Order: sequence, then C-alpha cells, then structure tokens
Amino acid sequence: MQNHPCNDVAQRFDYLELADNETADHQRQQQQQQIPLLGHKGQNVAKIPFCKMHDAVKPSLQQTVHQAGPPVVAATESPHSGSAADDEDETDVIGDLMGHYGKWQLIMTVLLSLFQVPNTFHISSSVYQAANKDFWCQRPAHLQQLPVDVWRNVSGSIGNCHQRSDIDWSLVGNETTSVAHLQQQAKAKANATTDAAGGKILACEAWEYATDDNVGNTWTSQWDLVCDKEHMKNVAEMFFLLGVATGGIISGYLSDRFGRKTMLFISAVLQTIFGLWLYFISSFEFYLTLRALLGLVSVSVTYSGLILAIEYVDGKWRTIAGMYNLFPLPISYMLISGLAYLTQDYQRLQLCIGLPGIFLCFLWFVVPESPRWLLVKGRITEVRRIIEAAAKFNGRELPADYQLTPPTQEMSSQDFTYLFRSSYLRRISICFLCIWFTMNLVYYGIILNMSSFGGNVYLNSALAGLVEIPAIAVAMYIITKVGKKWLFCATLLCTGVACCCAGFTEGREEMLWLKITFLMMGKFTISAGNTIMPVYTAELYPTAIRNVGVGACNVAAGLALILTPYLSLLNKIEGHLLMTLLTAWSIFGGFVVLFLPETAVRRTTSNHNASSDASTAKQV
Repeated sequence: MQNHPCNDVAQRFDYLELADNETADHQRQQQQQQIPLLGHKGQNVAKIPFCKMHDAVKPSLQQTVHQAGPPVVAATESPHSGSAADDEDETDVIGDLMGHYGKWQLIMTVLLSLFQVPNTFHISSSVYQAANKDFWCQRPAHLQQLPVDVWRNVSGSIGNCHQRSDIDWSLVGNETTSVAHLQQQAKAKANATTDAAGGKILACEAWEYATDDNVGNTWTSQWDLVCDKEHMKNVAEMFFLLGVATGGIISGYLSDRFGRKTMLFISAVLQTIFGLWLYFISSFEFYLTLRALLGLVSVSVTYSGLILAIEYVDGKWRTIAGMYNLFPLPISYMLISGLAYLTQDYQRLQLCIGLPGIFLCFLWFVVPESPRWLLVKGRITEVRRIIEAAAKFNGRELPADYQLTPPTQEMSSQDFTYLFRSSYLRRISICFLCIWFTMNLVYYGIILNMSSFGGNVYLNSALAGLVEIPAIAVAMYIITKVGKKWLFCATLLCTGVACCCAGFTEGREEMLWLKITFLMMGKFTISAGNTIMPVYTAELYPTAIRNVGVGACNVAAGLALILTPYLSLLNKIEGHLLMTLLTAWSIFGGFVVLFLPETAVRRTTSNHNASSDASTAKQV
C-alpha cells in the first residue's frame, strides 16, 4: 500500500536528495501545481495545492501484505519525526472539512481493524491444524487390546513407517497369558523367519494415532500425512502462503481500480465462504485449492481495509491509524490458541475461525467508501454525502456552500526498472528487498513453528501474541519521536541475539523454559521491527514510484512466506539448524539496515529558514 501526506504550501520541510534528477524535477512540478478545491459558488476562494497522493493516476497508498501477520503485516507511511504542529500542517481539504481525526474516524478505523481478526486466524491456524501427532503402524483387528509399546516392540517397527513382514500375525493372539510370553513368542517367530528370509520389512498401509496428546484430530490423522507423505503438511501451508504472496501483488491494483470498500467486502465475503467451505471438505487435493484461494482473498482484505482506514484520516493520524490497525493481530493469536485448545479438532477449529467473517460482512451498511478515492474518481456527490455525515458526527460545521474539484490526474509510466535508475534508488531498493525477505522469514518462522519449539503449543502461541501488544505500542510511540534507522536495526540485531541464545538451549529439556523465554524476547523485537518496516519503506521511496517500490518488496516477502513452512524440516537434519538460520538472517537484516539513510527530522520554520541554503533537495 502506499500513502503520502499532503505537501505543505510553504514547503517548510527539508528532504533527502535524490540522484534521479528527472524524477525529482517531475515531483517539484507536481508540488507547484495548484488546483482550486474549495470555494463558494462561482468563485475560488483559494488556490490550494492538493495532496500529492492524488497527483498520480492512482491514489498513493503504501502497498503491503499482512500476517497473516506480518499476515503476513502492514503500516502506513509516517511523516518524518517532528513536532505535532508540523504534522498537522500536512492535511488536505477533505480533512479540513470533516475533521482530521474525530469520533467518526475513530469508530470507522476501529471497525476496519476487526477485519484483521479472521486474517490472523487463517494464517496461524496451521500451527494447530497441522500439528504433529504420535503414530504407529495399525494393529491387526484381533490385537487391538495389545498395549501400543508392546505392539511396537513385537512388530519390529522402524520409524513407525515399516513393520516386519516375516511374522504371521494371525498366529499371535490376545489369548496369550502374559505379555512376556507374547513377546517371547513373537521374537522366536521373528528370529526363525529372519534366519530364513533375512528379516524383511514392509511399509505400513495404515496407522493409528495417539488420542491423549491434547492435539486431537489434525491434518496428520485425517489424511495420514506421515512417513513419505509428511511433507504434504508443508505443501498445504505453502499453498495458502502462495495465495497470500500472489494476492499481495494484485490486490493493490484491484483496490485502486474498483474501490477500497468494494474490494474489501468482496474479499471478505469470499474469505468467509472459503473458510467455511473448508469445514466440509474431505478431499485433500480440494482442500489445498481452497487454502490457496483463501490466502489470495485474505491478503486483499488486509490491503483494502488498511488503505480505507488510512484514507479516512490525514496528517500525522495516518501513521497512527495504520499502526493501531495492527493491534488485533496479537489478540487474535491469543484467541485462536484458546479456540484450538477447546476444540482440539481441525474441522471444528476451522468452523470457529470462519464464522466471524459472517458478522463482519454486515459492516457494508456502516462503513463508507474512501472519500479521497471517490474524489479522485470525480464522484463528488458521494464525497459530499460522506463529508457531511462525518462532519455532523464530529460536531463540525461546514461552510454554507462549498465546492470540491477532482484533482488533475496524470498518467504514470513508472515500472520496476525505475527502482534502479539512480544510485539512491538502487541502494534503497536492494536493501529493502533483502530486509522484507528477512523480516517475513524470521517473523513467520517464529510464529508458524511454535509447535516444533517444544513445550505447550497453546501456551507458547498465546505468549507470542501477548508480547506483540507492547511491542507494537512501544514501536508506535518511539517512531513518532525519533528516527527509524537505528531503532529498526536494533530490533533485528536483538532478534538475532535472542534466537542465538535460544539455539544454545536446544535439546536440553531442563532448559526448555529458558528457550521459550528467549523466543518470546525475539518475538517482541521482531514484532517491533515488523511495525516499523512498512513505515520506513514508504518514507524513503519517492511518491511517483512508491507503488512500484513497495510492490517489489511484497514479492520478496512472498518468497519468504512460501519458504517458511519448510523451516521446520531443518530440525530433522540438525537440532540447532532452525535457530541458527533465524539468527543469521536477523543479523544480516540488521546489517543491511545500516546502508539505508535516516529519515529526516522535521524542523521548525525558523530552523528551516536558517538552513534553507544547505537543504534544497526535496524528498516527495
């Protein structure tokens, strides 16, 4: 998503210099373009430069993907850190009329944040639905009363995937008077046939699963995803994340083309249908297809809802509205861990996480379309209706008669190659591609592998959600006060340190509590970084190519998401490999951040005038 605050008429702020003179000149021309927007009948009261987000073909809102998480995760562009007065200057005529942020905006943005709940449910559901279960080769019908450990012993089970083929199990019965005699009998028969046949083994055709593991019925037990089919659990999750990655690329265009509200509720309805449909599916192949479609529409819900929330406000409130849109994520992580514990069945859990979407669809009658998008499209009557309703709810009086003029739209031909036209753009593009890949790999690598870290998966997931709440709050507060570069770098480096410490405790049951503690510390810091990342990205990209820049970052994030389900396989190769990989990527991401420029700190008007000769370059 892309979002850019309105440019101040007096051009009071200093900007970072761009090496691409052609792009910079184009932006300065747009800044100088003045459009009559507000006036009485027959006359223009003032010439007001319209918000830069309306100077392109599409309203400029920052593109992003969610969590799932990070979705997954998304935020708005933040103005450079500075005083509240400076931020309040960055407004447009719609905000001046209906209020920059009031009771109407508060209610609407809170309602829109609720759409993050089913999104988070769906992206994290695989932690419980694909949980591993203890299994063994199915016992013959007449040996069902035989203890499992005895059966494993006498059957010569190898990895619970094969059993001896040289024993006639019909000769081994429950009528044996003692377990020891049964074991001796089976061993004697096994030895006799081993001498003759060389101890042949046979792949199991069916399996039995533990029923007292507090996991219940999962994909594993429903479709026998064990042994040579165990990788299909990762494929099922990869299909969902593949849909997320694809949706993150196309949802921005669709939202700009058909409207934020329209795409939001079309996607929400489809999300609800697909989510509930999964409850009834018995075919694993069909289940995979629906999971992919569910991921596709889920990210569109995140994208459209976040843009809509951002476009209800302006000035400094864009950053705030976009960031507190993330608060339902950790709450949803805690809720679904409770639901999974209570249901302990993948189908019942699917029903529980699909039902909330039904109620959210009724918000169609409450939530209006983005007035800024409508203005760009020239639908003045609808804009007036929304402005008047919002102003009335906020207790603001509108002028007796006012006029709104759609901004002039210029065709934009920027494409992916523009990200590498100058040394500045090449530097930030390469850095952000690496950072977005790293952030999504580490963030979802922790979230989606909670079941493989040891301990109680329900408690671990609830704690992971709990620590994210203060992480978002702290990041939200700090980035409005200071620059983002060093804070962002610190979050990644601290995550790497936490994962490294967790790796040292790997395989030590007596230190499991310490391992979980380090993981929660890592989750705290990576969540704070995930909150800063989209804001920082949007600030450094020029307006004209912000859509393209963040879209390219979404592709890198999508690649990381597709790889995430397979991270759990690393522990089967070597117990420390997963945490080593998360550590290395976190430190690598923190190192790459050092090559990014710091966001400029806003200055007061007097300071600006004193240093105007030294700060003539502008970032648009």
